[in-house]
Amino acid sequence: MYYFILIAMIGVERVAGLVVAQRNARWSIAHGGKEFGLDHFPAMVSLHSLLLVSCLVEVWSLGRPFAPWLGWPMLAVVVLSCLVRWRCAAALGRLWNPRLIVIPGAPLVRRGPYRWVRHPDYIAVVAEVAALPLIHSAWLTAIAFSIANALLLNVRIRLENAALTYV
Repeated sequence: MYYFILIAMIGVERVAGLVVAQRNARWSIAHGGKEFGLDHFPAMVSLHSLLLVSCLVEVWSLGRPFAPWLGWPMLAVVVLSCLVRWRCAAALGRLWNPRLIVIPGAPLVRRGPYRWVRHPDYIAVVAEVAALPLIHSAWLTAIAFSIANALLLNVRIRLENAALTYV
């Protein structure tokens, strides 16, 4: 029961992120922002939405147990990854967006987690995608979505690096 509540909370957090992203997209475009990689964004939204559904389906349909030795550490990873993702959003401010919008001439952000890593948000997403299903032993979902996420992030990071050199 608590796992279902957690998944619902993650879903609400994702919707809140999309609301912030929409506001930031309007601001970025109004300030000359150019959007890249339009075709991959729906795949990202679908992947993250299906991850939440798959977590619930695997736990419910296959009777996956909560194993404290695995579940508690994975919950800590999920909480930490959410904190890192929102810290990334705070560091980027209005520039933060899961859509790939770049404002020509805007300097790269070098504060917050970006001081140490070029793509800290993606590290947090990789951790969350793997850990969220494992909180309740949904290992099939963890494997399948980690692979799908890796493939999608490979495309995304290449697009983002190219877009950042464009401007």
